[in-house]
Amino acid sequence: MSPLWRNHLRVGVCADRLLLAEYRRGLRPSKAQQRVLPVQPGANGPEWKAPVAALPEALKEARGAEVSIVLADQFVRYALLAPNEALKSDEQWLALARHRFGAIYGPAAAAWDVKVTETSPAGPRLACALEREILEALAMQASGAGAALVSVQPFLVAAFNRLNEKTRKVLGDGTCWLVVEEPGRLTLALLLRGVWTAIRSRRIDARWQMVLPQILERESAFLGLDKPCTSVVACTQGEFDAAQYEDWRACAMDYRDLAMAMG
Repeated sequence: MSPLWRNHLRVGVCADRLLLAEYRRGLRPSKAQQRVLPVQPGANGPEWKAPVAALPEALKEARGAEVSIVLADQFVRYALLAPNEALKSDEQWLALARHRFGAIYGPAAAAWDVKVTETSPAGPRLACALEREILEALAMQASGAGAALVSVQPFLVAAFNRLNEKTRKVLGDGTCWLVVEEPGRLTLALLLRGVWTAIRSRRIDARWQMVLPQILERESAFLGLDKPCTSVVACTQGEFDAAQYEDWRACAMDYRDLAMAMG
């Protein structure tokens, strides 16, 4: 069957749930249904094992379909690699990324799958790493369900690729903090004039929206910015009150909608 006519299942894999969106394919793919499958986190072992173990239930009607997966950022490590004219090939960039992750995380990084992608013609490259065992388990679950696993993408990358017209108005010249909320943590990516400049992660509690300006001001100071970046695009799990931030430009995108969106 031509891929054009295959149904497509989009799966967001989070520690405590799976986000599912089924698309009927054809000349104009349309979303047929979406649902959330709660997952009971495991008491032992890596956090990713419980949602991956729940995939057979999500994929039981996906035989013959294509499946794309968006992984929560808590399962992914990121690094930015500065432009380097001495590196001429993809293999050299990959070697640098592996060295960087090894220097930061130690011997455990040797068991990670690493990808490197360009962010802009003259900008840094984005390196993403995740445990190779996760990829192998995802592929095994898809194969067991008779589905074709066509992509695995970190949430931060999916969110950046889906910036819509509303958020572009906030971005202006392309400068903003892209803030991703997941339970107990934030992933913060700083873009300056469209160029990826920093990626950071930090623990949070339920008060994070109240203290977000202070968090970002401290991060701006740590990075040595001439002035704090006061534009924010937040990918949130629930309600986000942009009006609470005086002198800031802010807007929100729904985390679940982004994870389920085709694109």
